[in-house]
Amino acid sequence: MSDFEKYTIDIAAHPMLERAKELGFLTTFDRAKAQEPRCNFGNTGICCRICIQGPCRILPKKPGANKGICGAADYTIVARNTVRLIAGGAAAHSDHGRHIAETLLHVAEGKLKDYRVTDVDKLMTVAQKIGVATEGRDVNAIARDVAQAALDEFGRVSEYPKLTWITNTVTEGRLKKFNETTIMPSGINLSLAGLLHQTHVGNDADPINLIFTGLKAALCDYDGMHLATDLSDILFGTGVPVVTEANLGSIKADKVNIALHGHNPLLSQMVVAAAKEMQAEAKAAGAAGINLVGICCTGNEVLMREGVAIATNFATQELAILTGAMDAMVVDVQCIMPSLRSLAECFHTKIVTTMPIMKIPGSYHYAFDEYNALDSAKNIIRLAINAYKERDASRVSIPQIKHTVVAGFSLESLMSIFKNINPDNPIRVITDAIKAGEIKGVALFAGCNNLKGQHDNNHTEIAKGLARNDVFLVATGCAAQAFAKEGLLNGEGVAKYAGEGLKKFIGRLNEKSGLTADLPLIFHMGSCVDNSRSNDFQTMIANEMGVDVSDIPYVATAPEAMSEKSVAIGSYHVAMGTPTHVGVIPPLTGSSLVHEVVTKIAEDVFGGFFIFEADPHKAVNRLVEVLEERTWKLAMRAKAAQALAEQQ
Repeated sequence: MSDFEKYTIDIAAHPMLERAKELGFLTTFDRAKAQEPRCNFGNTGICCRICIQGPCRILPKKPGANKGICGAADYTIVARNTVRLIAGGAAAHSDHGRHIAETLLHVAEGKLKDYRVTDVDKLMTVAQKIGVATEGRDVNAIARDVAQAALDEFGRVSEYPKLTWITNTVTEGRLKKFNETTIMPSGINLSLAGLLHQTHVGNDADPINLIFTGLKAALCDYDGMHLATDLSDILFGTGVPVVTEANLGSIKADKVNIALHGHNPLLSQMVVAAAKEMQAEAKAAGAAGINLVGICCTGNEVLMREGVAIATNFATQELAILTGAMDAMVVDVQCIMPSLRSLAECFHTKIVTTMPIMKIPGSYHYAFDEYNALDSAKNIIRLAINAYKERDASRVSIPQIKHTVVAGFSLESLMSIFKNINPDNPIRVITDAIKAGEIKGVALFAGCNNLKGQHDNNHTEIAKGLARNDVFLVATGCAAQAFAKEGLLNGEGVAKYAGEGLKKFIGRLNEKSGLTADLPLIFHMGSCVDNSRSNDFQTMIANEMGVDVSDIPYVATAPEAMSEKSVAIGSYHVAMGTPTHVGVIPPLTGSSLVHEVVTKIAEDVFGGFFIFEADPHKAVNRLVEVLEERTWKLAMRAKAAQALAEQQ
């Protein structure tokens, strides 16, 4: 096995890594290798940098060094570090949601000429769910109240009322559990500020109290994500099934190539719209047209709604530039490597930053202007067209590797397919399949790339293993893009990897789907902020089965978790009652107490718990075991209820 094969399973990446080596450019894979060996204090979570007396590193067997300078024990330090990660992730997702909410409010007030309410049905559904009156009211009036309700989630400064998007989207059992355990938040900003205060030096030293506050922040993450997805669907349309392609072969040598990268769809949607209008300008410059591709979750957003092809995911974002054919990379926020700018100097590529909180020295900055969004997008595209004129064709090298992708499975589109089988109660299509033993349950794949392991390997190996065990699979974020690049988001993936029960189930959906393409092995539900689609799916299953979400055969896995957002997502899934696998050992092992709480004791309180397992095959076995146990318990409960009914 070559070094490149050890780095990543993505065969399109291998020639690009060879090219980087020839250029003398050190990619993220080289930088990850250079970080070895990692600091064991940091790896285990027992390095404290909360004040500047430190950093304090815990040596359990050394008197005096077994605690920090202030006297903080290992369990306090590990807990504080962990909940601060949750706060960072929740801040990122919720700030994204706040930005979308502000834009919807300005649309409703008639202030923006380039945005509009695209999905009126989704607006009505969301309004009714959160208690906004709809009957006899103008669309913009409803949109204004929905947007204001979303913005109220951030600024509330008292403990009541509680967060609207949680209160109206989870089961009654979960809501009761959140209130009983005092983790139900009322305001996003209030909860995150409170957590940072609580973890300041000289404050809370109780690891259990810290963990519960962390879970409160994690629920803020859920709330911010949910409203972000809902309002994005209202503004830009709810995803419907699309057929496109993925991997570096989606970059076209004869076209002006623009990559949309980051996590916020506000500008990327405008770039898509502008590109449709500006094909002639690109042709006048000698190109065959404009080709848009996506990277990370901005890519997932425009894939879901517009069918834009996926070029690659987080860890291999640099490789899109190494093709020599990328004319501009337009970035917004989150998961954007600063190294992109230095690599762009080797080519003609223009790096364009667009948001005030994400700038890279030396890049072009086109400040996002919601009042003139389409004009901003056109200016960016013209920059790319001019860059195309500078492109050196002799330096273009695009791996001709790509796979067909069938994506766009919002919960609404998934239910639309189910409705073709059961018009009266669509969710019973999957609950009946679970009860019949045709499928073992559902698994959500989420999360990033993490170069502590082989890029994309954990994602794909776990997915294949669960599919063979007849588990219905949904995915978001960079996990979904790993599957897209590997050819698992199409019908061929079903034929190759699905067990007989899953194959039969998807086959039945295919017969009634009404689509021209076969359904995929894994259903792409959107960006990482769209994990709320999966949570709503989970809640629908639980309500149909008459139990709480902590009882249903539904698991989550983040095979290559990396960012603070992953920590927040995983934590709220545990609070939701979901067994949650993480394929990278997190910085928790420095405290056996904290480790025991999140992997074992959490189950007693919430029903959910973490499974930390780096070996993908062991992870598959454990996840299947959990699903089978939950399915068995449901069956036993049903038998007991039937026996009781017969006695009466």
